[in-house]
Amino acid sequence: MHSAPSVSYPVGRSLFAAALMSCVWLAAAGVGMLWIWQMPIPGWRAGAMAAALVGSGGFAAWSWLQAPAGELSWDGRDWAWQAGANAVTGRVAAILDLQGVMLLHWRAPTGPEWLWVESRRRESAWRDLRRAVYSRARPEASPHPRPAAPTP
Repeated sequence: MHSAPSVSYPVGRSLFAAALMSCVWLAAAGVGMLWIWQMPIPGWRAGAMAAALVGSGGFAAWSWLQAPAGELSWDGRDWAWQAGANAVTGRVAAILDLQGVMLLHWRAPTGPEWLWVESRRRESAWRDLRRAVYSRARPEASPHPRPAAPTP
């Protein structure tokens, strides 16, 4: 059995994530406007709905602007995340896989991150990245080898 090749992949603001958040927000805004429109006398509830829409839209925009950017690397044994000068090792789990876009959950001692990766960033390495996300570390590269089983 072959393991996934080493790969480095750029991560940054995702256009897919922005489009997804925008569509969800627009759907919520449409439902909110219909709800306000059907009210006989819009009162404090209409103001609360408008405030919730503005707040959720602002939070979505802020979270997209704060999206982590860096390089995600797999060496056959460990994952590393480099956002600036320091590289941190951790684990990656695929949460959503849409073939051309993946949402990854990065877990490291420095804290968790949500990473959107898109094939358009480096199409030549996209398949290698996907193989690495779903592969296990090479057995010979394991930092904690299992002791041999006792013989009867």
